[in-house]
Amino acid sequence: MSEAKDQSQGGYPQGGYPQGAYPQAGYPQGGYPQGGYPQAGYPSGGYPPPPQPGFQPAGYGAQGYGDPAGYAGQGSNFGEDADVKGFDFNEQSIRKSFIRKVYGILMCQLLVTLSFITLFLYHTPTKLWVQRNTFMFWIAFAVVLVTLIAMACCHSVRRTAPMNFIFLGIFTVAESFLLGVTSSMYASDAVMIAVGLTAAVCLALTLFAFQTKWDFTVMGGALLCATVVLLIFGIVAIFVPGKTMTLIYASLGALIFSLYLIYDTQLMMGGKHKFTISPEEYVFAALNLYLDIINIFIYILTIIGAVRD
Repeated sequence: MSEAKDQSQGGYPQGGYPQGAYPQAGYPQGGYPQGGYPQAGYPSGGYPPPPQPGFQPAGYGAQGYGDPAGYAGQGSNFGEDADVKGFDFNEQSIRKSFIRKVYGILMCQLLVTLSFITLFLYHTPTKLWVQRNTFMFWIAFAVVLVTLIAMACCHSVRRTAPMNFIFLGIFTVAESFLLGVTSSMYASDAVMIAVGLTAAVCLALTLFAFQTKWDFTVMGGALLCATVVLLIFGIVAIFVPGKTMTLIYASLGALIFSLYLIYDTQLMMGGKHKFTISPEEYVFAALNLYLDIINIFIYILTIIGAVRD
């Protein structure tokens, strides 16, 4: 009667301790299983059964002990979602650091160029020396071509430090010399007006490129075609000189390179744009922006000079 009564009250299972004494050798045979936990549930002897479906221990999820609430499950901040968020965060950090580096290099290039332009404008002996020694112009032009082709075609040149900075520095000095010689052919006030207009235009276009939802990175082919047309138009303008032809040519050039500035800025930004540039190409990105800005300056200066003539 006592055994039936114990079983009816839901006590320990039949495999528990025997009546009258403890087991002869420590825990019963139904105690801890050999080789770790059993494949399913708790051991059949010596321990109470797992909690019933209605019993929820505090701090655990709906599945009992196996699925704590709020940890790596559905709706959690861990797991796959956390990996994706961490990847996005790292990507944004790398991209922001890349943008800061590009604009830092660009500012150094523009300062060197502005120094050369100011020297050739306001230092009369330097201006006269350059006008008497025209071969320096062609030497600088050859250096610009060689360094530009090397950085554009050789990945190791523009990606390996300090070689990339050396080539970029040589290119910047040679290009600044060419711009200084070109600026010395114009009046100083016209050059300063061109510098101010170029700064305002480039700042406005950069802010537009950062804020707009339009993706200009898909316009690479169209811009290439427009550049070829501009080149052919410039060759024709050599044989058909005139104020109107110069104004049209310079206006088209300023427009095309303004679009190039937006295009190269969005390539550097990355994000949701279709095409982007690798963070390893910081020298190449700075070179692209620098070329866009100086071309805009040259065409604006040409427009001012044509209007004043």
